[in-house]
Amino acid sequence: MATQVIPVVTPRTDRAAGTTPPSPARRRRNRKRNLWIYAFLMPTFILYGLYTIYPIIASYWYSLVEWNGFSAEQRFVGISNYQAVMSDPLFWSSVRITLVFMLLVAPLRVFGAFFLAILLNSPRMPFSKFFRTVYFIPVVTTTAIVGVVMRFVLDPGAGPVAAVLGLLDMPPVDLLGSSDSALITTALVYVWKFFGITLIYWLAALQTIPQDLYEAARIDGAGGVRIFRYITLPMLLPFLLIISILTIEDCFHAFDLMQTMTAGGPFFSTEIIEIYIYRWAFAATIPQLGFASAAAVLFGLLVLIVAAVQAWATMVTRRPQRARA
Repeated sequence: MATQVIPVVTPRTDRAAGTTPPSPARRRRNRKRNLWIYAFLMPTFILYGLYTIYPIIASYWYSLVEWNGFSAEQRFVGISNYQAVMSDPLFWSSVRITLVFMLLVAPLRVFGAFFLAILLNSPRMPFSKFFRTVYFIPVVTTTAIVGVVMRFVLDPGAGPVAAVLGLLDMPPVDLLGSSDSALITTALVYVWKFFGITLIYWLAALQTIPQDLYEAARIDGAGGVRIFRYITLPMLLPFLLIISILTIEDCFHAFDLMQTMTAGGPFFSTEIIEIYIYRWAFAATIPQLGFASAAAVLFGLLVLIVAAVQAWATMVTRRPQRARA
């Protein structure tokens, strides 16, 4: 008698993933869940599109027209606005001031925060959590308020700094009123304001170093200097480039602090590119939205170059890690 073979039906699996495909009921639940997710995200998408994406796209059009922002007439002028911006000496002065500001701020933030992070990351450092909080408090403070307060603090007539100098029988110093010291003063305030962000970057980078390496080095008799030189420093070098690029990119956005402290003065000595754009777009007697938009587009290209360098640096630093993996 022949034996009847009953075929065993197995559920179909996804060949690529090796898993059972979801049932129709589960697919309906997933679609319903995704619809709720998109529904909650839709207000953010709309607001981001209206107040971020649309102004960026509109600025490209405005850079090609002559428009004061009030009248309905917009006369197309092509690249004339770009030619006018490129031929304006104050534009190149603002570019130079922006780069000098970046060169003053970035090294102090990157390397100053690096050495402070080394100290605060040490288990033998007392009150390390307290100091981390203290250095991060200025970050969460509104930048415009910091600028107004620091302008009062540095007031040569009635500020606390002038009072302390008076007690020491020293003449008051107008740090924000002199073209020689205004940029340096605002740069130091900017470093103090955002120092905590760079500090957090370095503290996070230090947490990626395995503690086993430190323990093995101490067992072998290595001291603190040798541990820092042969373990800590090589392990942090990949983060140095990324943190530096992030800090440099952040230095291009100092409008609120600079506007409240100096408004670009005295004698345009602190007029960074953002204040230059603001002056032509909103502070001029007859606003020139087309001219300001052309300057904004050129500034955006500068920031885009920095972002491209950041992406390239991230790719280069991750390549050895992928090779080791």
